[in-house]
Amino acid sequence: MKSRLMVAAVGVPVLLYIVLWGPEWVIALALTALSGVGAYELMKCVGAVESSRMLCRLTVVFAVWAVLCGWVLAEWLIPCLMLYILLAFATAIWKAGEVKVAHLMAGVFGAIMIPYAFSSFFHIFGLGGHRGYLLLPFILSFACDTFAYFTGLAIGRHKLAPKVSPKKTVEGSIGGLVGNVLCGLIFAFVMNRWFDGTIRYGSMTLLALFCGMVAQIGDLSFSLIKREFGVKDYGKIFLAHGGVLDRFDSVLFVAPTLAALMQILGIR
Repeated sequence: MKSRLMVAAVGVPVLLYIVLWGPEWVIALALTALSGVGAYELMKCVGAVESSRMLCRLTVVFAVWAVLCGWVLAEWLIPCLMLYILLAFATAIWKAGEVKVAHLMAGVFGAIMIPYAFSSFFHIFGLGGHRGYLLLPFILSFACDTFAYFTGLAIGRHKLAPKVSPKKTVEGSIGGLVGNVLCGLIFAFVMNRWFDGTIRYGSMTLLALFCGMVAQIGDLSFSLIKREFGVKDYGKIFLAHGGVLDRFDSVLFVAPTLAALMQILGIR
């Protein structure tokens, strides 16, 4: 807990600066770095760093490039991702026996899904409105995780997904959803009261509830991968919080979901 608090004490101010006051290129640089590191962590988890180094390098390069495309060259994004798939399979054929199907699938996920999720912040930014909306994917991910953790710690009795994450409980899951709604409504109140927001509280309630469920699926999805390959954490960049994929697992699922729903519901 001490290590987690230390990371939060440093990480939260840095996150707030980048999102609220940093130049746009700083946001792009941060998202690019997270995408590249996340792709590397995934390839390392499945064992591709040791046995499929060429595929690993290719995946990291495309994970970085895809975010940059999402920022300034959106029309290049799909062609570049198709090029990655072609090169990845060509590498697998050339290195037949060394590149496993698990490595290949992890590469496709790392070069497409991870940068696509981080690029969703550019889409949210493009909807207009205050830059504070860029905080929403983090709020509706971290709030769910935090409330679920403490609720499960206090009253957790029934296992949620024991074969995937033995410590998670049904009570914790419900607490996470309630916490997400609460934090979503506080966010809506702040934006409406001081930043000329026009967020409907009913819409925010539904949005926070749905994103809470998505966040938990994201969390469990990356836990499933770790358990499959016998890995405790994806990395140590955030100390006790683990790596990028440990800390931003929920965000990777929530951000693209939120970007789409904000446009549909007119939240900006």
